[in-house]
Amino acid sequence: MTSPPLKVDGNVLLEMFRRYLRDHNLPVTQQREAVAGAVFFADSHVSVGDIERVLRERRLAVGKATVYRTLSVLASAGLVQEHDFGEGFKRYEPLVAQSHHEHLICLSCGRVVEFSSERLERMKALIAEEHGFRHHHHHLEIYGFCRDCQTRDAATLQREHPLREGSER
Repeated sequence: MTSPPLKVDGNVLLEMFRRYLRDHNLPVTQQREAVAGAVFFADSHVSVGDIERVLRERRLAVGKATVYRTLSVLASAGLVQEHDFGEGFKRYEPLVAQSHHEHLICLSCGRVVEFSSERLERMKALIAEEHGFRHHHHHLEIYGFCRDCQTRDAATLQREHPLREGSER
């Protein structure tokens, strides 16, 4: 059975980020906190453009270079993971609570669905063992078409090519 992974509270991640900055003698600035918050409190995997949009809506002046530098610090701190889903830009997500997860990516609408699977976790150990390999980590992305896009495309196809009375299938 698959299920969505558990998320860590954004406020907890924000405090962890502040602690990381202080521990590494880096300034804790409003701009850095705003960028981190845009990632930690997002409902989906965000791009730099998404982050900039959120910051503009909040009327916060944060330059693109600051966004990129902050994302780099967040990744170095182990608080954010960078993904390349083949869209021509990167997306970012906050770490989940000690839970590995995978991604389903819709090639039509770009929707990303996170899931975790105990069966998959057991299989990876068996596969590694079968090949005399000691597993360290893995990364799985499954590309295809989400249910909504399949339904929409089937309806469009039906409208464009309806079966005529008496025709064979």
